[in-house]
Amino acid sequence: MRIRIIAVGKIREPYLQDGIKEYLKRLGPYFRVEILEIPEERIPDRCSGNEKYLIQSREGGRILAAVPDEGPALALDPGGEAWTSGDLARFLSERNLEGVAVISFLIGGPLGLPPEVRNASRHTVSLSRMTFPHQMVRLILLEQIYRASKILSGEPYHK
Repeated sequence: MRIRIIAVGKIREPYLQDGIKEYLKRLGPYFRVEILEIPEERIPDRCSGNEKYLIQSREGGRILAAVPDEGPALALDPGGEAWTSGDLARFLSERNLEGVAVISFLIGGPLGLPPEVRNASRHTVSLSRMTFPHQMVRLILLEQIYRASKILSGEPYHK
C-alpha cells in the first residue's frame, strides 16, 4: 500500500526537511510514502475574508486534482475527528486488508483546507486540538504513520 501526502507549499526550514527525510527512511520497510507539494498561493498582507476564501479555493482545487481515484483521502484539520495512534493503525490495517492501493492525506496551507476538500474526504482528522504550522504537520503526520506501522508490526516504539 502506498501513502500519498498532498500538501500545500514547500518545506523551507532545514530542521523540518531533516526530520521528514528521517521518517521517510524509517517508513521504507512498511509503506511507500510519497509527498506531493502543491503550489502555495501568495497571501497579501491585508487580506479580506473573500480573498482568503479565493486563496483556499484555488489551493483546494489543486489538492483535489492530485488525489488519486483508487483510494480514500483523509483531510487533516484541527476541527476533525480526534484519532489516537491506535485509531490510525487500525484504519491503515483495515484499508490494507481491503486491498486499497493508496491512501492520501491532505494538508492545507497557512489558511487551512477549504470546505470542499474536507467534504470530498472520507474522513477529516485532527492531529491535535492545538494549531501547528502547516509545514510542521508533515513531520508530525509522518511520525504518526511510523508509530502506527510499529503498532501494526508489534514492534516496540518508545512512548
